[in-house]
Amino acid sequence: MNNLSRILALATLSAVVIAAPVRADEVKAGDLVISQAWSRATPSGAKVAGGYLTIENKGTAPDKLLSVSAEIAGKADLHEMTTENGVMKMRPLDKGLVIEPGKTVKFAPGGYHLMLQELKAPLKQGDKVPVTLEFERAGKIAVSLDVQGVGAQAPGGGGSMMMKKMPDHSGMKM
Repeated sequence: MNNLSRILALATLSAVVIAAPVRADEVKAGDLVISQAWSRATPSGAKVAGGYLTIENKGTAPDKLLSVSAEIAGKADLHEMTTENGVMKMRPLDKGLVIEPGKTVKFAPGGYHLMLQELKAPLKQGDKVPVTLEFERAGKIAVSLDVQGVGAQAPGGGGSMMMKKMPDHSGMKM
């Protein structure tokens, strides 16, 4: 291969690498790594949406997620959904949620989630919804929720309507 061919090959490879989509879905703050932040699109008129993400504590001390806020919502809370005797129950986590050292906590449909209430506008697929998480040690951390389709079960639109559908808060009124 002559020098011109090498330069063209390198230029082509560089262009492919540069053009590849970069996912900025990981936020690091202190010992915490927050990733896979997403939500579902909401129908017009919906006043509630759920937010989901993963929090990993890579440190040696616990940290506590105290609260969440979002400009698009009049009210935002941390919630947990559980099943007791076959009945799904949702409750706010008023005292926050401890993220133990070396542990990962996943916020997902049917479990821990961010509850965005009194929405000021619908969430549309493709949007990025800024939220602020407040931790006891790491402080305030800005994260963007990637809005997926209405029936999404995971970030990136994973899952399908054929799968068991978990509770969707987008149509709830509180």
